Amino acid sequence: MEFKQLFENYRKPGKVKVISFRPKRLEAVRFVSEILAIKDKGLEGDRYKNTGGARQVTLIQAEHLDAIASYLGREKIDPALTRRNIVVEGINLLALKGKQFRIGEALFEYSGECHPCSRMEESFGPGGYNAMRGHGGITAKVIEGGLIKEGDDVIPL
Repeated sequence: MEFKQLFENYRKPGKVKVISFRPKRLEAVRFVSEILAIKDKGLEGDRYKNTGGARQVTLIQAEHLDAIASYLGREKIDPALTRRNIVVEGINLLALKGKQFRIGEALFEYSGECHPCSRMEESFGPGGYNAMRGHGGITAKVIEGGLIKEGDDVIPL
């Protein structure tokens, strides 16, 4: 099998576990069961909603939350502390590099890795930044708007 074929081979779609947004900088994360993705802007009500930017939506893998917790010596971590919009499970988000993918009614395009910021030290304490390195998830652009719900599939195209 050639690499091109390998890059197109997924065992199953991922699933949306958690959806959140922050209306303003430094404001607490708000959890919702569904949210509207707006074409070329981001998620309704989120502070990062901006026209044309590369960081319209942030996603992180639930499996990486477990890794981060392990590095910090914790049993679990609150997904709100990562400050990411959508937590998914069952799919490697880095495998979406260079691809479009659908979540619910919305169509997204991978736009980059979501590296941790210095706020991770505040969120998790000493070592928080390094615990998230390589586990911060991805950023995406909204290509087609639509409703996203907890439990929706994450389908690479």
